Amino acid sequence: MIIFICISIASILLLNMTIMPMLNKSRIKETNYSFFLDMLDENKIKQVKVESSEIRFEVEEDGKKQVYSTARMNDPDLVDRLHANSSVVFTESFEENNLLLEFIVSWVLPIVFFIVLGNLLMKGMTKRLGGGNAMAFGKSNAKIYVKAQTGKTFADVAGQDEAKEALQEIVDFLHNPKKYADIGASMPKGALLVGPPGTGKTLLAKAVAGEADVPFFSISGSEFVEMFVGMGAAKVRDLFKQANEKAPCIVFIDEIDTIGKKRDGNLGGNDEREQTLNQLLTEMDGFDGQKGVVILAATNRPESLDPALLRPGRFDRRIPAELPDLAGREAILKVHAKNVKCDDNIDYNSIACATAGASGAELANIINEAALRAVRNGKDRIDQSDLEESVEVVIAGYQRKNAVISQKEKEIIAYHEIGHALVAAKQKDSAPVHKITIIPRTSGALGYTMQVDEGEKHLMTKDEALARIAVLTGGRSAEELIFGNFTSGASNDIEQATKIARAMITRYGMSEKFDMIALETVNNQYLGGDTSLACSAETAAKVDEEVNSIIRKCHETAIEILKNNINKLHELAAFLLEKETITGDEFMDILNKEPALNV
Repeated sequence: MIIFICISIASILLLNMTIMPMLNKSRIKETNYSFFLDMLDENKIKQVKVESSEIRFEVEEDGKKQVYSTARMNDPDLVDRLHANSSVVFTESFEENNLLLEFIVSWVLPIVFFIVLGNLLMKGMTKRLGGGNAMAFGKSNAKIYVKAQTGKTFADVAGQDEAKEALQEIVDFLHNPKKYADIGASMPKGALLVGPPGTGKTLLAKAVAGEADVPFFSISGSEFVEMFVGMGAAKVRDLFKQANEKAPCIVFIDEIDTIGKKRDGNLGGNDEREQTLNQLLTEMDGFDGQKGVVILAATNRPESLDPALLRPGRFDRRIPAELPDLAGREAILKVHAKNVKCDDNIDYNSIACATAGASGAELANIINEAALRAVRNGKDRIDQSDLEESVEVVIAGYQRKNAVISQKEKEIIAYHEIGHALVAAKQKDSAPVHKITIIPRTSGALGYTMQVDEGEKHLMTKDEALARIAVLTGGRSAEELIFGNFTSGASNDIEQATKIARAMITRYGMSEKFDMIALETVNNQYLGGDTSLACSAETAAKVDEEVNSIIRKCHETAIEILKNNINKLHELAAFLLEKETITGDEFMDILNKEPALNV
């Protein structure tokens, strides 16, 4: 602001020193001394101003006044000439009537211009910083909702029973704080919701506000981060001031890891973010927990948060919002199905079985995709086929109906997929085959084999891991056995098999060579679970050898199974080529059918 004022003053001075004299000069005509004398003799001069080197005089021509300027000559009779002409008025300045105009143009207008320009700049900066006027600096951008606006209760949240149970106590405290105060107990000041994306952390926070029927402040962590140092801290102060005024209430900070990351001690870091974090820590220590202000926060990266933020007295309670289990997925599907028209005989359990590892948001998307498919097919309700197809759309993408694949490639794809299915069916530790198709999908898959466990599994044994790797190598094994050649179609299978084999050695302790040693650490468990090796280069080389050994043995197992069932491999591949898509029941019927006897 000071810089802007200095620039404005300098601009006004420059304007008066250069531009205004030029404008004044443009209104005065230069002439010679003889013209001045002629005008004086003819009594046409009304006013004269004599300076040391210049004479200015005003002449009235055709009813208009014109100012002339001429150089002053060495004329000793000049004063007598002027005195003899009674019509001439002697004055120090005959332009006094223009002084007010010059003052307005020179000073008033420039000052007004720069004031207006300054206000426009301040409004623009304030708008970018989230305020409506100059007094809005440091104001919190939190959105305030009441029960009627959130419209969410615990009935709208499914598949998160443990999280709802933990949050129910907070709701009870907001309803009856005296019950807790009488016994001397105080509620946790903050609760941290952690879990993968799409598991309903924000929905849970809104449901708590809806159940408690209290104001709900919602703000994202990124809204505290500003261009100017200190603005984020000011917004934190304003947010807690508003919360104390509205108590009892709930303050929800989404993606708190934006401002809550660990402080590393480097002086060259983001000072604004650290100041904001320090202010948040101070405010959480400063407000009274008995007033009924509860702080909820959500993050996908709890391991990146500062330890001071997680200590007792701040975020006392950590509430996991994990991926739903089988019963949870079925409940979520039913909750979202209430908003669409569905057949009465839909089997939600089978859809839940086919969507292991799906989040609540993905399940909601499956219901929506099924509704869109029903509309495209001219139906007025969703049926089982719509839901099953929507699962495949979410997993593998839409069908590529116009894809042109040669007969030779279709044959290779058919044997590849039957290879997967046959190896899975002939192993006791593999999940049952649910569906096999060779219809290309927009994800790039030219076909796929879907396996669905009959129940929910939380653990994986070593035999199950080896069986899974063998199934993944079954497609390539069928290509080798039938065509004696390799294709690029097994690239994704190879990637998944390598990932499982490496995890068996480095994380699960399923290797005879290394025993129970953790050779790998998981980073961002809720955001993809990327891993990094924590061992020497020599050990890493041995890990590679062990991975290669496991996959090689599983590959040999798959080839042996296919060789022992070569006739069924040909029969099933021919059936798949004809039908393009077969169900798990059709597959098992052909596999279990006894071959006809030659009479």
